[in-house]
This record gives sequence, structure tokens and C-alpha cells, in this order.
Amino acid sequence: MDPNSPITLRTRKFISNRLLQRRQMVLEVIHPARPNVSRSELQEKVGELYKTPKEQVSVFGMRTHFGGGRSTGFALVYDSKDAVQRFEPTYRLVRNGIVPKVEKPSRKLRKERKNRGKKVRGTKKAGGDKKK
Repeated sequence: MDPNSPITLRTRKFISNRLLQRRQMVLEVIHPARPNVSRSELQEKVGELYKTPKEQVSVFGMRTHFGGGRSTGFALVYDSKDAVQRFEPTYRLVRNGIVPKVEKPSRKLRKERKNRGKKVRGTKKAGGDKKK
């Protein structure tokens, strides 16, 4: 299994989407001597194919066919970096290293904190002054 072995790229269902400032296509990758091909390598190859920088190419949804040697996925080639920032979902921007990941506490911790906050509402009461 040679990581430098050649791959063949084919595009199907090519659409030029002017509204979202991009070209979108189904990407077929034929890689007979490899288990699969990395997304970053595919971004570079598609970028070369459509004469755009790697940052403006988004490759996702890659699935390797049973038996190997062939994969299918989806590729978007944006017209500008501004269009990438505007139309690409945040999780894919994070995945491609364009936007830093926002670190937040776990879902359970956030819910517990919210519910604790609901119990102590309003002004603080002095201890011992309970109405009977």
C-alpha cells in the first residue's frame, strides 16, 4: 500500500450554483492501490483541477465502496474566501481549519448549571425568616 500511488478523480452531476457562489459536484475517486485518500489531498487535487486554492474547496461525505479501490463523496468549489466564510457551515469551517473550534463545557454540565440557576432566583433571602 503506497501512499504516493496515483489516484483518478472524476466529477459527476456538476452544477454551477451562482446563488451560493460555488460549483458543486459528486466526486468519484478511484484509488486501486490504496485503502482510501485523505480529505486534504482531495482538496488539493480538486483545487488544481478547478484552478482555485485549497482553502476554497470543501470535500465531505466520502464513502469507500465495498471491496475498496473506489470512493464517492461531494465537493464544493467556492469562488472566493468570503463566499466560503459566508455559506459553508461552521462545523466544516472548523474541520478545514479556517475557524478555531469553540470550546464549551459539556452538555450535561451546561444543563445542570442552568437548573441550579433556576433555583436561586430573585434577591437573596436572610436565613431563618420563613413564613408559616
